[in-house]
Amino acid sequence: MAEMTEGKNFIHAFIEEDIAEGGRYAGQTVHTRFPPEPNGYLHIGHCKALIIDFGTAEKFGGLCNLRMDDTNPTKEDVEFVEAIKEDIHWLGFDWGDRFFYGSDYFEKDYEYAVELIKKGLAYVCELTPEQAKEMRGDLNTPATSPYRDRPIEESLDLFARMRAGEFEDNKYTLRAKIDLASGNFNMRDPVIYRIRHMHHHRQGDKWCIYPMYDFAHPIQDALEGITHSLCSLEFENHRPLYNWVVENVSVPHRPRQIEFARLGIDHTVLSKRKLRALVENGYVSGWDDPRMPTLCGLRRRGYTPKAIRNFCDRVGVAKSPNTIEYAFLEYCLREDLNETAKRVMAVVKPVKLTITNYPEGQSETFTIENNPNRPEDGTREVTFSRDLWIEADDFLAQPIPKYKRLYPDGPECRLKGAYVIKCTGFVTDENGNVTEVLATYDPDSKGGDPADGRKIKGATIHWVDANNCADAEVRQYSNLFDDADPDAANKDFLACLNPNSLEVLSGCKVEASLKNSKAGESYQFMRLGYFCPDSKDSSPDHLVFNRSVSLKDSFKP
Repeated sequence: MAEMTEGKNFIHAFIEEDIAEGGRYAGQTVHTRFPPEPNGYLHIGHCKALIIDFGTAEKFGGLCNLRMDDTNPTKEDVEFVEAIKEDIHWLGFDWGDRFFYGSDYFEKDYEYAVELIKKGLAYVCELTPEQAKEMRGDLNTPATSPYRDRPIEESLDLFARMRAGEFEDNKYTLRAKIDLASGNFNMRDPVIYRIRHMHHHRQGDKWCIYPMYDFAHPIQDALEGITHSLCSLEFENHRPLYNWVVENVSVPHRPRQIEFARLGIDHTVLSKRKLRALVENGYVSGWDDPRMPTLCGLRRRGYTPKAIRNFCDRVGVAKSPNTIEYAFLEYCLREDLNETAKRVMAVVKPVKLTITNYPEGQSETFTIENNPNRPEDGTREVTFSRDLWIEADDFLAQPIPKYKRLYPDGPECRLKGAYVIKCTGFVTDENGNVTEVLATYDPDSKGGDPADGRKIKGATIHWVDANNCADAEVRQYSNLFDDADPDAANKDFLACLNPNSLEVLSGCKVEASLKNSKAGESYQFMRLGYFCPDSKDSSPDHLVFNRSVSLKDSFKP
């Protein structure tokens, strides 16, 4: 997948036209906003939107507001508000002093609704939701409402009484008077206020009528001086209503709405409702489960802000929906960690290796580069002794064709950065399981190369000094869903769950230095993948590492 170029971003092209001489915002500061609904945690799909919002403002030297869309009184929670802030800061963006709540504009929303009624552009309607649906019409038949010509004074009185709490839920609505015959059903006198006797997490019980998003959002944008309201493609058919609202109430600004395609990723779901179901029904350990596509889950798994921003930039800004391979997100992480992660040795499925001709009680140190791509990261010392741990996969009692690792009388192999060894035998328990691999070493091959320059036909394998290491738990993750499209309308997404998405390995062995590892650090476990300490469960007394991504895959960018 190619890097996104300036020419591919149609949003930037529109803005450049708007701020050029003679454009609709000539001489003005570009001003965007990110308006998440605080009823869940941000996921990778939201991330694309917030990078477009904040990144566009950044590109044009403008401003971006953070506004919590809490016009709906249900399910909002301060926990989600704080999590959203943390995620945005983690990605490297900031809103300065421009943090708002949609509910803070309720009084202004009400005033503008009254203004529409006075202009004859809104009326109180008594149709029930079921009746309104029946009278909505079709492409060949206009909608109808027997209350459309209700006198202005009567609508004003009823609307004030709605606010005062005189009526039960759904008794009345306030509808905009636009065009009952419009081919765009969003313009067929849409409801802009409804009665909901519900407690609001910020406004308490002050309000029992709440504005609809399509009415409140353009007003909020206009009051904040937003120039460009960037939103996903499902709002394209709502744009005429957005424009109608700002053109018919006395707001101080006229924002422009521009839509872009949402981000789709295979082998996952990006519906907050479905993600909530995964959490509440115990299919995952929480919103920050490392298998979740939430930003807190990706962060816990070891994803970096740079990797996620690179991913979103490379995906680009499109007008048509498309689905991106999850493997490309992994590719972006692998690319970043290859440059930044410290190389260490760890054995996740250990078997004992005894160097039978190495002196008992002796120990020495070898110098290992922390990262070959970053000489400035220096080197570290690792200890070596007679007793080591190696991967069980690096030994076979009965070799298979082309197997180039350890087996009795097999080829010489290199121990990474240490010596050349040759397997001489093995020990089993009463059940025939291999408990110890025996080998001899060449004392003249210090550093991993024999002094006589002979060619080593076997593989280079990693190891850990059994006398100087730490125990660890390692969690290896796969796709949460087996199905590439679990979000499809005709599928039960829960039936698509991968039962093997988490493998927990205990008794793993890691370099002793990792006892001091901290959340937010990334390591390449040589030959195994990229790992990070788990931010919730890992401690010096119980090390837990999450596999962020494998070393290789078949994805070709």
